Amino acid sequence: MTTIRLTAAQALVRYLAAQRTEIDGAELPIFAGVWAIFGHGNVAAMGEALHAAGDALPTYRGHNEQGMALAAIAYAKAMRRRRMMACTSSIGPGATNMVTAAAVAHVNRLPVLLLPGDVFAGRAPDPVLQQVEDFADATVSANDCFRPVSRQFDRISRPEQLLAALPRAMAVLTDPAVCGPVTLALCQDTQAEAFDWPEAFFAPRLWRIRRPAPDSLELAEAAALLRAARAPLIVAGGGVHYAGAAQALADFATAHAIPVAETQAGKSALAHDHPLNLGAIGVTGSSAANQAAAEADLVLAVGTRLADFTTGSNALFANPAMRLVSLNVQPFDAAKRHAAPLVADALAGLAALDAALAGHRAPAAWAARTQAALPPWREAVRAATAAGNAERPTDAQVIGAVQRALPDSAVIVAAAGGLPGELHKLWQAKGPGTYHLEYGYSCMGYEVAGGLGVKLAMPEREVVVLLGDGSWLMMHAELASAVMLGLKLVVVLLDNGGFGCIDRLQRATGGARFNNLLADARQAAPPAFDFAAQAAGLGAIALTVTGTAELEAALATALAATRSTVIVLRTDPATGTAAGGHWWDVAVPEVSARPAVRAARAEYERRVRKQGGALPRTPPGAEPLDP
Repeated sequence: MTTIRLTAAQALVRYLAAQRTEIDGAELPIFAGVWAIFGHGNVAAMGEALHAAGDALPTYRGHNEQGMALAAIAYAKAMRRRRMMACTSSIGPGATNMVTAAAVAHVNRLPVLLLPGDVFAGRAPDPVLQQVEDFADATVSANDCFRPVSRQFDRISRPEQLLAALPRAMAVLTDPAVCGPVTLALCQDTQAEAFDWPEAFFAPRLWRIRRPAPDSLELAEAAALLRAARAPLIVAGGGVHYAGAAQALADFATAHAIPVAETQAGKSALAHDHPLNLGAIGVTGSSAANQAAAEADLVLAVGTRLADFTTGSNALFANPAMRLVSLNVQPFDAAKRHAAPLVADALAGLAALDAALAGHRAPAAWAARTQAALPPWREAVRAATAAGNAERPTDAQVIGAVQRALPDSAVIVAAAGGLPGELHKLWQAKGPGTYHLEYGYSCMGYEVAGGLGVKLAMPEREVVVLLGDGSWLMMHAELASAVMLGLKLVVVLLDNGGFGCIDRLQRATGGARFNNLLADARQAAPPAFDFAAQAAGLGAIALTVTGTAELEAALATALAATRSTVIVLRTDPATGTAAGGHWWDVAVPEVSARPAVRAARAEYERRVRKQGGALPRTPPGAEPLDP
């Protein structure tokens, strides 16, 4: 056996550079690069190894470990999990800064390889700088924080452990069912230690994403339920995008005359004007989609986790006879809510269902009823997003202005606060991949970093980031990375004076205005933030505008520019779109001195009594139970 002597860090880098993927018939490196912030726990060994790799495994410098990891996660999402990135940090805060990002990847089922430095395996210099010491367990380090938010966790304390750990990591990162973050905590002395590695370990390897086909019995049950349904509805989730099944979904819905509603992760699977697209579903859903969901007797959930925003906190599907068929590559998700599971890749599952339903179409009366709900909803969208003269426009009016200014191929990026709900309802996605929302973990601070990751994945497209002042203040450092790399972003920063979305929620649950808007927070003097100056200080073009007309003009300027532009405008924190939507379970205090809270509690208890509606209580062939 021929061997080569390398340090553990050098071997890891060489292995990652050799891993390949296939996209549209072209073979590419599966790792597009490594994000790195160096410190004493990774600069000597990992830094030297990455420098030697050069363009074989490009290194990108981050400005915040969480931000760089979020950029890596957004890249993987934009690439539909076909390509990914790795992130390396020092020990201590450099490592734990990435824990939030790991949770984002975990919840959203997205691949990222995290390589935090760790303590000395040999323990001779313990306790080292930034070492977290557990009084009862000497094997614990700060990196154990990654365990609950990693699909796989390993601590590398001997170089040769990588011979098993790296192939296991790749198996997780490329498995559509268990895909998520992998953490390999690298003891810093081990990184620098040499070993005689088999040369065959570094041979290029092609990783193909498998497409599991459905079980024949599960397929037969799902087809029978669909054939028997009088009011079927498809709920499209993120799995449609990851499986590359958007066209298959459109063909399936058309062939069988079944309307489609979209989750946050599933939005843009169908173009907004597709005749069967009822729009967003759930808490931030359209009236057309939610009306269909309330009446549906069969819901085919495709590639969705069925989170509370999708199910209206398990109160949306109100038909007591409703049956749920869950097509999902992950058995854990396919079995939720007592569904009839159809465990399969979304593309393979839709193809098999299509064949099993050959010639079958949903009743024409159901199609007509769901279609009739679309014109009123589209008029509500038009009214909410229409241009206005207000000095402080609503989020909906801002969305309308951005929509009018952008080319159809542009990608919109957002994450937390009120914007995701408004975008889910109102944004008119032109096609797959044009709508990029992180709402599984709703991570404030994802937006700018996420936009950078999307731009890395889609350099030919305009990438437009929408965020509020709250998210901006939490994290915008990766704007500097975008400027450094020459990756142009257009950032629209809505200054509503604090956390406007949560202020509205606070008041909706009977609470007093408190600690959300800046005006309602403890302060010595009113803050005077200059967001445009902050953006300009990081090297971006900075524009401050008033109202939607000036915003549209500024967007034209930004789109024509060759470097990143940040557009700042003040907006109305108090007004959300009243049309559409559904109840969301936010627990209201049972005891309060405030009459408004007691009234909100009474309404909450009324709503909770309807929760769990349409659990599949009716077995196939049985008569529906009374509501």
